[in-house]
Amino acid sequence: MATTVLIVDDSKLARIVAGKALAGLQPDWERVEAGNAMDALSILRERKIDVAMIDFNMPEKDGLELAAEIRSSHPTMPIAVITANIQDEVIARAREVNATFVSKPLTEDGLRGFISGAALRLRAGGV
Repeated sequence: MATTVLIVDDSKLARIVAGKALAGLQPDWERVEAGNAMDALSILRERKIDVAMIDFNMPEKDGLELAAEIRSSHPTMPIAVITANIQDEVIARAREVNATFVSKPLTEDGLRGFISGAALRLRAGGV
């Protein structure tokens, strides 16, 4: 069964970059995109999502708020919060919702640890 990754970012270019980095690491994983938190939550209600990659800086609801909402209904889903905002407070808040912090600019190398861990958890039946 295919693994489906939800990429959430208000920037279309950032979603393209994230999709390419993901495809370089896991070419068989399906990618679904959302431009904001509300669209992401709608997608999560409509279909099975295995992994979420969420931008931190978004209008209306930031990535950590979205990650916390996702975590409440998907307690074991691998979630990455992606941002150039490398502050201890942001990193600590990501850990509080059991999300992985990934810094921008997003690259295959920067994403590799999160995707490897997510793949292991999915194979182990952790999701």
